[in-house]
Amino acid sequence: MTEVFLLLWPKAKSIGNRFKHRRASDLIRPIVMITLAFLFWVVIFAVFYNVLVYFKSIEILGEILLVKLLAVVFLTFFLMLTVSNIITSLSTYFLSEDNKLILSVPVSTEKVYLSKYLITLAHSSWMVLLFGIPVFIAYGTVYGAPITYYLWVAVILLFFLVPPAGIGVMISISLVNIVPAKRAKGALVVLFVLLLAALYLFFRFLQPEKMVNPERFSELVDYLAMLRLPTSPFLPSHWATQSLFPLLKGRFDESMFYFLLLFSTGLMSVLAGSWICRLLYYRGWSRSFESREVKIKRAPLLEGLFNFLLRPFHGSTKAMVIKDVRIFLRDTRQWSQLILLFALVVVYLFNFKALPLNKVSGISFYLENLISFLNVGLAGFVLSSVAVRFIYPAISLEGKSFWIMMSSPIELRRLIWSKFWTSLVPLLLLAEILIILSNTFLHVTQFMMVISTVTIFLITIAIVSMGIGIGAVYPRFRVEDVAQIHSGFGGLIYMILCITFIGLVILLEAWPTYVIFMARTGERSLTFLQLIEVIFCFCLTVLIILTAIFLPIKIGLKRLSRIEI
Repeated sequence: MTEVFLLLWPKAKSIGNRFKHRRASDLIRPIVMITLAFLFWVVIFAVFYNVLVYFKSIEILGEILLVKLLAVVFLTFFLMLTVSNIITSLSTYFLSEDNKLILSVPVSTEKVYLSKYLITLAHSSWMVLLFGIPVFIAYGTVYGAPITYYLWVAVILLFFLVPPAGIGVMISISLVNIVPAKRAKGALVVLFVLLLAALYLFFRFLQPEKMVNPERFSELVDYLAMLRLPTSPFLPSHWATQSLFPLLKGRFDESMFYFLLLFSTGLMSVLAGSWICRLLYYRGWSRSFESREVKIKRAPLLEGLFNFLLRPFHGSTKAMVIKDVRIFLRDTRQWSQLILLFALVVVYLFNFKALPLNKVSGISFYLENLISFLNVGLAGFVLSSVAVRFIYPAISLEGKSFWIMMSSPIELRRLIWSKFWTSLVPLLLLAEILIILSNTFLHVTQFMMVISTVTIFLITIAIVSMGIGIGAVYPRFRVEDVAQIHSGFGGLIYMILCITFIGLVILLEAWPTYVIFMARTGERSLTFLQLIEVIFCFCLTVLIILTAIFLPIKIGLKRLSRIEI
């Protein structure tokens, strides 16, 4: 075990060095992160607590629903952990930059396997702890569980994390012996995104909100019968459920059998992974340097389309835009996310199509137009979540080759604005599709259609500008995974600013939009005071939007110009 600790020591040392010699200003980042994590926990706890209290109040079915919900939670975690461990282990075992050094020292394969296993387990499991702990605390609070329950939750969660990690490592080591690591990781990311998109669409099209309708009780009974699916006795998620639920009532003896199943399976998965690693790891690692032959093909039609659309731009700007588009299309880790984005757009529009507003007699007209206005803010939040994944990392995606751009005769300002125009066009297209189609489903007035399309147009420009600007303030040129870029502190700051900006714009437009809408509906003109208020609010809104467009670009340009390569 001494050798394992020595292999893990550089990782632990690097984490410790981050907390040494910190200035007072450096404490802002961890304080913000801890505060947001705490608020996130509070929201999850509040949601689950109210759901559990409601389920418990239901006679006969209440206990069944509580067990089934816990089983679904564990099953979801198990599937997510398995896929996450496969993808993470491909990076830690085969694509990590320190592998060449570690594999050159006189350390046995088992020790390398165990050290990499612990790193994989930590990297892929922290999200489950973030989401899971408030859920289990909510269960304990609702049942008034004893203190021993909370102690056993930590133990059960620890051993629940082990089997999917072992399965993920074994699959990745075996897979790399068939397909090179880089190609395998790209394929797995695509498959994972396809799975998420399919599950997302399937769940939404089931329209679970219908189950609260008393007239559909027969469907509810069928739904409960379907809930037996996640309770297979051969799944670790079932063992975790059956070992945790009796502890809520203090029945320790009933949970021990399933806990021992979880414990023994976890240890067996570690031993089986060690055996497979000893047989296949070095062969797979040598194959991780292989790559497929790529045939460069030109698409004359696509080239002509790019040249036509980019005709107004300067020659160097046009070249950089084409470069970014080609890199995006070649990177499966990037464009595969479009599948999930497509599922999000379909469900978003389906929600508006399924709204039963026509059943609300007398006020459906006002509800449709009110929802149309609120839809601008909701669409803005959707665009922000898309932008933090695709637009915020735009500068950081230059990677280690950023020094080429800095040393070239191309102005840094031109680089920033080329990123801006590359990102703006597709996001504007998505924004207008969301707004126009959702307003069409809602049958809104022409005034609401115009105000919402113009507002989302300006908001989208500001979202793109903030993404490029803040991405330039917090660049990360040395990351092994693209997902690490937007999941850092800069991505968090960007989302906070976007949400604040969108909320401010909606609040400022709410009053003048309401006044104009009511005046047009009542076929009357605005008073002089109302006209002054409307002009003031709209001018202030435009001023905030212009600030959000130009200020982040200016700050990001200033920050990038000071970076030493």
